[in-house]
Amino acid sequence: MAEPAKLTLYSYWRSSCSQRVRIALNIKGLEYEYKAVNLLKGDHFDPEFEKLNPMKYVPALVDGDTVIGDSFAIILYLEDKYPQQPLLPRDAKKKALNLQAASIVSSSIQPLQNLPVLQFIENKFNADEKLTWAQNHINKGFAALEKLLKEHAGKYATGDEVQLADVFLAPQIYAGLVRFQIDMSLYPTLARLNDAYNELPAFQAALPQRQPDAPSSS
Repeated sequence: MAEPAKLTLYSYWRSSCSQRVRIALNIKGLEYEYKAVNLLKGDHFDPEFEKLNPMKYVPALVDGDTVIGDSFAIILYLEDKYPQQPLLPRDAKKKALNLQAASIVSSSIQPLQNLPVLQFIENKFNADEKLTWAQNHINKGFAALEKLLKEHAGKYATGDEVQLADVFLAPQIYAGLVRFQIDMSLYPTLARLNDAYNELPAFQAALPQRQPDAPSSS
């Protein structure tokens, strides 16, 4: 009997969108081949990569004849096809909370601090304005997440089990701390969650500096 095809993830080490997919794959115990896409060198503009993701963003996932080029869609696909270690609860209210938190990260924070946007701000203004821009939008999103989750969080974002919200929060908090100098003391719930994520092997293995394409100095 033929072995099932291994998943292939097209990823960039520092991409928080790629990181959230790496976390989901790790939680579900899914092996995958890592294919690096160097955004700084413009690998994502290669016509072959554009076939995988017409938006020319990472990540992209290939699973046999299935190709998906959006992190949220990838994670929901994994949830449906590989239901082990589920990331979405059955309870409708709790499921909606997880989706809302994930959506805040994926639609109201990350797109405003991604590489093309920051390059545009720097070119139009300067490097200092780029950091100010990113901090403004991250702080706005973190303030909303802190209010949303503080009454629901247990050990993790929406209770005592790792779920979808955690998969999206962890890379965003990491980026806020490491890349954008966010003062996490303003967000005690998120800071506590970050401490919890630092104890989870599935999250640690997905960290940017642990990826094969990470620079040796990272």
